[in-house]
Amino acid sequence: MNHSMIRYVLGAVLCFESLFLLLPMIIGFVCGEQSAVSFLICAVACMVLGGLMVIRKPKRTDFYATEGFVSVAVCWIAMSLFGALPFFISREIPRFEDAMFEAISGFTTTGASILNDVEALSKCCLFWRSFTHWIGGMGVLVFVLAVFPLRGGNVMFLMKAESPGPSVEKLVPRVKNTAMILYGVYTVLTVTEMVLLMIAGMKPFDAVNLSLATAGTGGFGILNSSAGAYASSQQWIITVFMILFGVNFNIYYLLLVKRFKDIWHSEELKTYFGIILASGLLIAYNIRHIFPDPLEALKHSFFQVGSIITTTGFSTTDFNQWPAFSCAILVALMFCGACAGSTGGGMKVSRIIIMVKTAVKEIFTLKHPHGVKTIKIDGRVVEHETIRSVNVFVVIYFLLYAGSLLLISLDNFDFTTNFTAIAATINNIGPGLNMVGPAGNFSQFSVFSKVVLSFDMLAGRLELLPMIVLFSPLVWSKHR
Repeated sequence: MNHSMIRYVLGAVLCFESLFLLLPMIIGFVCGEQSAVSFLICAVACMVLGGLMVIRKPKRTDFYATEGFVSVAVCWIAMSLFGALPFFISREIPRFEDAMFEAISGFTTTGASILNDVEALSKCCLFWRSFTHWIGGMGVLVFVLAVFPLRGGNVMFLMKAESPGPSVEKLVPRVKNTAMILYGVYTVLTVTEMVLLMIAGMKPFDAVNLSLATAGTGGFGILNSSAGAYASSQQWIITVFMILFGVNFNIYYLLLVKRFKDIWHSEELKTYFGIILASGLLIAYNIRHIFPDPLEALKHSFFQVGSIITTTGFSTTDFNQWPAFSCAILVALMFCGACAGSTGGGMKVSRIIIMVKTAVKEIFTLKHPHGVKTIKIDGRVVEHETIRSVNVFVVIYFLLYAGSLLLISLDNFDFTTNFTAIAATINNIGPGLNMVGPAGNFSQFSVFSKVVLSFDMLAGRLELLPMIVLFSPLVWSKHR
């Protein structure tokens, strides 16, 4: 393993995190908040440590899948550690394990919180919570690839290890240019939402924070009511952008280059919007007795469907009180997730399509043992390696899910709370049902359970393998 390259990449990430920490620091000093000092301390610490790591360039530049997975896992853990320190040093979150949970939840765009009173936080801490969503949404290493001169080796392994979905493709020949295009689209969509929310009458600070959280499909709100206190027009804008950020970002590139035919033939895109439409209408009908006004029912229904399938986690109402049929649909959407190549979490629509088509193929083989049936998406044959990776992902996913559920059950909470807590963290959603519903939080879990849930958040954001590989003895063994 090329440890020097891993060290170099980690140093680059810490250098950029130090720059990111300056933004909440500036907001804190402008608002006259003492917490701003904690961000300054952490920014300096990040810059010094990161600078020491990158000052000496690696002699070897070979970079393969193992290095990519380990680099990504180590970077995200370190990034969360330094991201948690401002909360802890400022004493706005006095327990370190809680500060770490909040930071991991932010960077992994989960939105699960241990805070009982969000509004008690300083503005600089509120902004940092939302900003961590934006940083983690597209991926910090994608940002590094866009602006940092990582030459030599196959840095595509970094993007593959961090980007969500069963397969990752370059939009253009150079990885750096691909990263720049992705971040360009990401930034334009984020700024567009900010502007529209302010036009709709939202305060600038609220608009910035909600847009950052929506872009990363994270869901940290700055009000205890999440998005429930905002006007209907503002909630509809958030709904639309949650859904837009759940779309594969390759689609936006195809729009830019006017390849409309490829967009039209995208099975994942059609399935994604089809699931949203069907789920929204079914829930709206099911909750019509709670919201007699049909438009009100549609607004809450599509907001929650958009929030859950994109794994954003905002809420406009306590859907924990909705009928069992509506809650069941929302739980199913937790597992489905958004499109591959988006900022959303979950299993991803493309994986669902591949699994369904694989099942159909097996049924076809039973009836026609000598027949040949290939799995195609968008008219192209899905490679065996992709199908194998989907199968491996599903196996690891459910093994991790079952193990985590067993471990947090030691806290002796009810099954629905435990089951949806794992679903909310491993799928990077945020709220679940019962104790971890929209009106609750994760503060009542033990320190051990918070560690398990934190691991699940990181594993879910990094598509499982990087975190599993990091703790595999085979990777660190000298005799491989």
